Amino acid sequence: MTDYSKLFRLDGKVALVSGAARGIGAEVALALAQAGAAVLVTDVADGGGKATVEAIRKAGGKAEACVHDVTREAEWESAVAAAKRQLGGLDIVVNNAGIETAALLSQCTVEDFRKVLDINVTGVFLGVKHAIRAMAAPAGKGGSIINMSSVAGLIGTTGHAAYHTSKGAVRLLTKAAAVECAQLGTGIRVNSVHPAIVATEMGTNFIQHFVDLGLAPDYATAEGAIKAGHPMGRFGEPADVASAVLYLAADATKWMTGSELVIDGGYSAA
Repeated sequence: MTDYSKLFRLDGKVALVSGAARGIGAEVALALAQAGAAVLVTDVADGGGKATVEAIRKAGGKAEACVHDVTREAEWESAVAAAKRQLGGLDIVVNNAGIETAALLSQCTVEDFRKVLDINVTGVFLGVKHAIRAMAAPAGKGGSIINMSSVAGLIGTTGHAAYHTSKGAVRLLTKAAAVECAQLGTGIRVNSVHPAIVATEMGTNFIQHFVDLGLAPDYATAEGAIKAGHPMGRFGEPADVASAVLYLAADATKWMTGSELVIDGGYSAA
């Protein structure tokens, strides 16, 4: 008989969460730790996410921080090695680190376009690559890779072509990795998460971009129009996304791979 009370527990597992110094990444790290995982918090900011580590430890969890530029392969190798050395292994990788920028297509510079793709796509590719190397059977125990895409990987909006391109790429990279990992018998599941606007600094910046590009007269107007596009009538909270990541990390989803979990208040359904 299945013990459903344990399906969402992560006791004895080790997770790596990139971009976890603040926002969604920090909340994801806290959620995984609360469920029992030891968490390696990584970021290019705040000494790798020291504040997040302190919050986890204060709540009774186990965590370490690691300064980590996701676009550099050597730093992925170092981060994975740190997870094994300091926390005892690697079972869950959450590729959360990412940026966004805004420009009309006719004004978007090649440099900005490449920067978004380098962090949002190459960073995820490297995370998937080195997670597989660490977790694939028989050397590893298998595990769960969770890639942070976006509702922007499913639909388009004006002024954010680079971001949409990157998140669409993450969506299909996830599916390719999921099929490969399954067919090669690695024991690794790979899924993507697709939030709409979440109440974080990045969410605020996304709304402000519509004003900066002359698409809305002021922030309040832009915010109202975008919020109206969410049938549930509100933006997401970091905990809404963290709960979805926890679901994908846990054994509750052991037969789920190559899937996209949309957390958007109905935005993409409207």
